[in-house]
Amino acid sequence: MRAQFVLQEIWIGLRRNMTMTISLVITVAIAMALFGTGLLLRSQVDSSKSYWYDKIEVSIFLCASTSSNASCQKKDVTEQQRSALKSQLDKMPQVADVQYENKQQAFARFKDRFAGSPGFVESTREGDIPDSFRVKLKNPEEYKAVAQAMLGQPGVDTVINEQEILKKFFRILNGLQFAALLIALIQVVAAVLLVGNTVRLSAFNRRRETGIMRLVGASNTYIQMPFILEGAIAGLIGGLFASILLVFSKLFLVDRLAGDVQLVSRLGWSQVVLVIIVSICFGVLLCAIASFLTLRRYLRI
Repeated sequence: MRAQFVLQEIWIGLRRNMTMTISLVITVAIAMALFGTGLLLRSQVDSSKSYWYDKIEVSIFLCASTSSNASCQKKDVTEQQRSALKSQLDKMPQVADVQYENKQQAFARFKDRFAGSPGFVESTREGDIPDSFRVKLKNPEEYKAVAQAMLGQPGVDTVINEQEILKKFFRILNGLQFAALLIALIQVVAAVLLVGNTVRLSAFNRRRETGIMRLVGASNTYIQMPFILEGAIAGLIGGLFASILLVFSKLFLVDRLAGDVQLVSRLGWSQVVLVIIVSICFGVLLCAIASFLTLRRYLRI
């Protein structure tokens, strides 16, 4: 009987404040979707970092007739210079492995990596990418020692550390994640305010019923429960809508980013399901706690 009464009161409260309830559900859905999107981007950045940082290489590009470096004097690297550089790299304690890559191999790898951008590939010709040594370091943080040793050596055009490129790229992704979480925080504040207004209005409309319940000796928990559950149910519905939005975020934002940008790894559905569960639970708890705190100030039970 008590459970039936509580459910009846919840339905009455939601029905009386239908407009505010719908507004609350929409606000919670957007807030949780943005919060979940931020978590998805964070997971994608972390998984991409863990994947790529183990594969980081230092690229030592050798002189070619097209080099803009004045020390190359518009000449290709000689076999003697190339052998001397290879021997020096092999002796360095920071170096784990050295692979030589000629122009043909470099162009083939370029086409494979950027196969999803045909326009970019078509604008590049074989020979545009010079010969290079691809150096695998024992510790990627020791890049500077290798770069300083190679720069200025006969036959060396330039030295590029892939870690620096990755850091800039992941900094952009972290910025997107921060923006999503910041907007989500603003939406969360709006949701809390809406919960407070909805619960206050519901409590005011049912002030006569709550007064009678107090007179007959109903406990504080029994009186407060319908109002708290109203907020929790609105948060649950908003979280369920947010889960649909998160599926779209995965398909049209996260997966598309991974497809268009070769440096980003794809997220599995298990990670998306985990983020959805966290977002729904957070939405329910947020609305329930906001309802409880509002009741403590308004009902004065």
